[in-house]
Amino acid sequence: MADLRARPAAAENLSPDQSAALGEFARACRTAARSVSLYPATHPSIRAALARVSAAATRLTSAGDVAVAVQPDMLTIDGRLPSRPDAAIGELAGLLHDRLVGELRVTAGATADDWLALLLLLARAPEDLMAEGGIGRAWSATGRTTFGIAEIDYAEVLRERQGGEAAQWDRIIASCLQGRPRFDDRDLEALVDALGDTARFSELLDRFQHTPALQNASIGARAAALLHLLRTALDAARARGDEAAEQALQTIAASSARLSPEMLLALLDERAAPDAPHAGMAAAVVDRMTDATIASFVANAVVAERGATERLAHAFEALVPEPERKGRLLELAGAAARETDAGREEGFEELWKGAAAMLTSYSDEKFVSDAYARELSRARTQAVEVERVADDPPDRVQQWVATVSAPAIRQLDLELLVDLVRLEDDPAQWQDIAAVAALEIESRAAAGDAEAARRLAEIVLRDRQDGGRPGFSAGAGAIAERLAAGPLVRHIVQHLRKADETGIATLRALCLTIGPRIVRPLAEAVAAEENNRTIRAAGEILLGFGAAGRHSVEQLKGSSNPAVRRTAIDLLRVLGGDEALPELASMLGDADPQVQREAVRAIVQIGTPRAYGVLEHAVAADGGARDTVLEHLLGLREDNAIPLLCHVLDRTEPRGRMVRTHGDIIEALGALKPHPESIRALGAALHRGGAWWAPFRTTALREAAADALLRLGTPEAVAALEDAARSGTRGVRKIAQARVDAAVRRERA
Repeated sequence: MADLRARPAAAENLSPDQSAALGEFARACRTAARSVSLYPATHPSIRAALARVSAAATRLTSAGDVAVAVQPDMLTIDGRLPSRPDAAIGELAGLLHDRLVGELRVTAGATADDWLALLLLLARAPEDLMAEGGIGRAWSATGRTTFGIAEIDYAEVLRERQGGEAAQWDRIIASCLQGRPRFDDRDLEALVDALGDTARFSELLDRFQHTPALQNASIGARAAALLHLLRTALDAARARGDEAAEQALQTIAASSARLSPEMLLALLDERAAPDAPHAGMAAAVVDRMTDATIASFVANAVVAERGATERLAHAFEALVPEPERKGRLLELAGAAARETDAGREEGFEELWKGAAAMLTSYSDEKFVSDAYARELSRARTQAVEVERVADDPPDRVQQWVATVSAPAIRQLDLELLVDLVRLEDDPAQWQDIAAVAALEIESRAAAGDAEAARRLAEIVLRDRQDGGRPGFSAGAGAIAERLAAGPLVRHIVQHLRKADETGIATLRALCLTIGPRIVRPLAEAVAAEENNRTIRAAGEILLGFGAAGRHSVEQLKGSSNPAVRRTAIDLLRVLGGDEALPELASMLGDADPQVQREAVRAIVQIGTPRAYGVLEHAVAADGGARDTVLEHLLGLREDNAIPLLCHVLDRTEPRGRMVRTHGDIIEALGALKPHPESIRALGAALHRGGAWWAPFRTTALREAAADALLRLGTPEAVAALEDAARSGTRGVRKIAQARVDAAVRRERA
């Protein structure tokens, strides 16, 4: 493990050659990491980026394997700093340091596949790598041993520093989750201090309920951990006297407004069981909950769930059984909910009206007849008798228990909704069922069950298509509109951050099922996204909508995140054609060089005369964008850029600043693969005359064109030189003949 606390000072600088090699390696890695985060592994850009990284690594390791030490903004080799500042080195250092890489050992035998595996890890978000145990474990999981990664041990540093209050709360919560809470004096002191402030204890309860380990625990384990936490806090306060204990009960009761309905129901169940170990404490807390606390609890739950759930209705009924009191508390809850961000959203009043109606009228009496209630009473007695006899084999008992497990009941809920939506023939009744199904779709998506959400959405929205049942099309369209405008998009983007390829495909299918209405809200959500992996996956989803995805470009172009703007360029290139050229042209002046490069690449790949005209205008125009566009255009080194380079060479005169441009284009054409257009354009450049007052410039350009034809070396290129040696002017004949002779010597050799 690398340790940030002891980093040797640089005794001397690297040699100029080694500094240049390190800078080239840093630029290649940084660019390649961006590429792998934006394109699939088979994309030509990935292959080109990997080739540049391999070449840079070969130069860096020319004398053997190299251990690159990582500091927050600097890379060193054997404790030595680069001989001159280089922004690319600082950027790569920040990228590695954010992912807790303390040292990277680069070996000379690394293949392109090895680099791709490493770069895919570097392209992931740091929090994703931490969730899987760190980049060291993630690299070991690839099975590759080419590189050595020493990971920064921040856990040890944090342990030595004893952590802050948040770290202390995490230790307390972890102890409660283990079922055998053990606390030292500092932990107990922190709990008692938190009990003196309702806001701080509420934050502790929030942290408790959102602890990742708690999300995978059963409701019983979560309830037990909560009761352990409350009992420990209360006992610690009671040790200071009765007054402190009463204050603690008041704080816990007031903070209960931050509990989820499940947690509050667990507290109520504990109170209702006289033999329960914490029944007295639960009763004392619930009895001290004021009307304001209960109203705040209801408001928080409705805002969090975007509506009233059955669990909330159960808890509200248990807390407030009196009908006349319910109305007064719901008025208080409504006022509190309207003060939140969700309360100021459009449509909140309708949402609150539905939630209040459910909470005031909820009762299970209409679902249970008198006869059925008597059968339930008899079942209790029979259950006791069955438990006493207990002659069923264990495997049969396990099968029975599995049928009433939470996943099984949730699956039955889904099947019931699917059947109701499919079988209902009355459009008005169907609309009510579809509204419930829409809530279930959002709930399933929020829980990460995208496949169930997609299946249900497909059944609900099937009548929207041609051939659907008459009278159902408008209702299905309204449901699609509601899903697109609701929290579903937020849930989809959240799960795109961590989904694997199968999960991404399922989320893509869900979006396509909702239809084009989801394009705009999805684009708006992506425009504010920072995670490159999420941006890439969402961009692929938008591409799946075809021409409808074109409308999302405006949202993506205005994002402050360069990765989002590059996604907009991908959409324009694939979907736009010539119609996308004005928008792509506007992005040639983007502040981010990578965005400029992608805009140039997109225009080149469109490849129409209008596209060539856009870049020709940008190259010929004065201003700072000209040099940048030309630099990116020449830096593409892609064969499909040849016609455009020839177009610029033919249509412009080598005067002023364009002299250097012509020279760069001629050199680039000689470095790319042979092409009829490049041979023709180079031949024309060889014969091109110049101003009588600039003979040296004319000669230099002619020699550059002749050298480029010689580098191409094809029979057609040599024929162009031979033709110039026979029919050109005296100066042209001299230049061409020298290259023809060189070609003959090379062929003989």
